[in-house]
Amino acid sequence: MILTIFGATGQTGKELVKQALLTGHTVKAFGRNVFSTQFLKNANLQLIPGALFDEKDVRNVIAGSDAVLSVIGGAFDGSDKSRSLGIKNIIAQMEALSVKRIVALGGMGVLPAEDGSLLMDAKNYPEEYIPVGKEHLKAYELLKASTLNWTFVCAPDLEDAAATGLFVTASEGRPAAGSFKINIGDLALFMLNEVSKNHFLQQRVGIGNS
Repeated sequence: MILTIFGATGQTGKELVKQALLTGHTVKAFGRNVFSTQFLKNANLQLIPGALFDEKDVRNVIAGSDAVLSVIGGAFDGSDKSRSLGIKNIIAQMEALSVKRIVALGGMGVLPAEDGSLLMDAKNYPEEYIPVGKEHLKAYELLKASTLNWTFVCAPDLEDAAATGLFVTASEGRPAAGSFKINIGDLALFMLNEVSKNHFLQQRVGIGNS
């Protein structure tokens, strides 16, 4: 597949780029600082600088792609709107180009609790994660309202560790047997599998190491 990766210069993005190349995909890595980031040298890697909020930049990188992977990061205090406004632009350009498949990264707080409320609405949910959770919620709502074949991966705390294959997932909820952490390697592994296998179309997915 030809994959465009947004957020390619972050920890998860770099791992996605690496795993995608090692499994034979062609990768278009997009970001402001792609040329100053150390990536695996590979003939199937295209480094494409650009601005996430620029319609032309985003449209040009998506053009000709089979699917999009979005792991946009940013500040946790709510001041950075990259997660919501960035995905809004990505959705618009994908729809304009009729590129339908996207797997996007969000946070665990956007998952539904047993009573139908969101996990981040619980009294014991860490207060410092509320602002970024609201950004993730906006991104999820934009995807849900789109015409795309989307999957929204609602990850817990990320661990800077390699893939083990020892993780569990759940549709529209937190996996009961999963921990509150996920290795970045396993997160990337799941996202790459999902982008082609389409097990969780139009769904939020909980994930955690087992």
